[in-house]
Amino acid sequence: MKKEILIFLPENYADWEGSYICSELNNPETGYIVKTLSLSKDPVKSMGGFTVIPDYTINEIPADFHMLIMVGGTTWAKPQNEAIKSVVDMCVEKKIPVAAICDACTFLADKGYLDHIKHTGNSAAHLIKGAPGYKGKEHFIEKQAVSTTGFITANGTAAVEFAREILKYFEIMEQNQLEEWYQMFKRGFYTS
Repeated sequence: MKKEILIFLPENYADWEGSYICSELNNPETGYIVKTLSLSKDPVKSMGGFTVIPDYTINEIPADFHMLIMVGGTTWAKPQNEAIKSVVDMCVEKKIPVAAICDACTFLADKGYLDHIKHTGNSAAHLIKGAPGYKGKEHFIEKQAVSTTGFITANGTAAVEFAREILKYFEIMEQNQLEEWYQMFKRGFYTS
């Protein structure tokens, strides 16, 4: 049986931010499967116009999953997304890693999850402005993606780096294969 990884999709989510990692994790040879999670079973539309019917709601998540992935989007500041905090709290308690990119990092910053760990996001200024509860500026690192115990964070331009850090965490590929994968998606086949 494949090990489940959950990806939380808020309304108007940034579909490209999870595309690299979800396609790699869903590869039949990995032993993992990505399942979608949302606030309800209602269809969720992405910024690109893709509609997803969620596999799970936050009230019916499986007892056993191996990571929570949170992608950005334009609705993270809306009050209804507060409900995902209970899932993040459960992940922290059970030592299930949380991977967040773009404004999902802003959400984590506002709720205090990033106050005492190395992290990144769209920028330190963006986190300060968008996350009134944020107190972790001294731990902010100006990198595309940052991994630390329990959390992977990335800025909104770092979908490939975000995927690389998650693939590294799950040891999906050998290091040289992972570097080739990264270079291919970051630089392409041709340099001009």
